[in-house]
Amino acid sequence: MPRISPNELQVLVVDDSAMVRQVMQAIMSTDRRIQVKAAADPLIAWTKMQKEPPHVVITDLEMPRMDGLTFIRKIMAEMPTPVVVCSGLAARGTELALRALEEGAVEVITKPKVGVREFLHESAVTLLDAVWSASQAQLKPRLASTARLTADAVLPRKSKSSSSAVPPNSLIAVGASTGGTEALRAFLGALPTDCPPVVIVQHMPEVFTRAFADRLNKECAIEIAEACDGDRLQNGRALIAPGNRHMLVNRNEEEFVIQIIDGPLVSRHRPSVDVLFRSVSIAAGTKAVGVIMTGMGDDGAEGLREMKEAGAVTIAQDEASCVVFGMPKEAIERGAVDVVMPLEQMARAVLSVRAKHCAASG
Repeated sequence: MPRISPNELQVLVVDDSAMVRQVMQAIMSTDRRIQVKAAADPLIAWTKMQKEPPHVVITDLEMPRMDGLTFIRKIMAEMPTPVVVCSGLAARGTELALRALEEGAVEVITKPKVGVREFLHESAVTLLDAVWSASQAQLKPRLASTARLTADAVLPRKSKSSSSAVPPNSLIAVGASTGGTEALRAFLGALPTDCPPVVIVQHMPEVFTRAFADRLNKECAIEIAEACDGDRLQNGRALIAPGNRHMLVNRNEEEFVIQIIDGPLVSRHRPSVDVLFRSVSIAAGTKAVGVIMTGMGDDGAEGLREMKEAGAVTIAQDEASCVVFGMPKEAIERGAVDVVMPLEQMARAVLSVRAKHCAASG
C-alpha cells in the first residue's frame, strides 16, 4: 500500500453503474485532498491497481465478471488495501455486507440515493468520513465541511438521576466504529449468559444493524438483538442501536429502559456514541461500565468523560488491537479513560467490575 500524504489521498471507485461512479466522484471532489479514479468492474480495477496502487478502494458487492467478495479476498491476499463497501443494502444484500467485513473490508456504508438532492449533505459526510477512516486502518494479516453537533442536540446534560430507587447492579455501554464489527464479535462472544445488560452503538447504516445483531445472536452465548423503543434491559442480553436512530438508556424506577429517537447527526453520527454514553451517565452513574473500541474520529470521547465524572468505570481498547485508534485515543487524551487494555481482556474486565458492584450492594 502506498504511503499516504496528509494532503493527498488516492481513491479508486469500483461500480458497474456509471451514474454511481459519477456521484461518487462528485462527492470525492468536494475534498481537494482526494484524487479519485473509477472502474466499471473488478477486473478493470485490478489492472488500474497494478499500475497505480490506491490508498482506499470503494466497491459495490454485486458486479459483473467478479463479485465484490471475491474482489475483496483478492485485494487482501495480493495487495492489502483498505476497502469500503458501498452497497444499497437491500435485504438480499445484507448478508453479503456482513461477509465483506469478515473478508477484510473496514467499512460498509449505504449507497447514496442517486437523483435525490437531499442525499448530498449527510451522505457526503458519511462517505468522506468512511474514506478517511479506512485510509488510517491497520490491516491485520489474513473532510467535508458541516456543522458539528454535540449530544446537547439530543439530550440535555443533567447532574444525576432524580430517581431514589436502587438501579440494577451494573450496565455495560459500548461504542465502536471502524473495525468494531469484529471487535464486538470477540467481546460479546466472551461474555457469559449471566453477564450484565449491554447496550451498543456501532456506526453502521439502516438494515445492516438488524442482520448484524441476528448473526451475533447465533454465534454468542448471550442474547443479542437490534434495540427497539421500550426494550427493558436484562442480564445476559445485548442490544445494538438501530442504524440511523439514536439510542438512549432511561431509568424507570428499578429498571433500565431503551428509548429510540430521531434527531440530527451528533459528533457526525446517528446513532451517536456520545448520546448513548450521556444517557447512561444520567441513568446509571456509578453502576455503569463504559467501553470505547476501535474507530475513526472522536464520537464517544466526551460521553465517556461524562460517564467517568458520574462515577462509572471506563475502559478503552489499546492501539495494538484496534483497526483504527482514533476514538480510544481521543477519549484517553481527554482524560475519560480509567484503563487501557487489549480487546481480549475487555470481557474479563467488565465482569470484574460487575462482581465489585454486586459485592458493594450485597
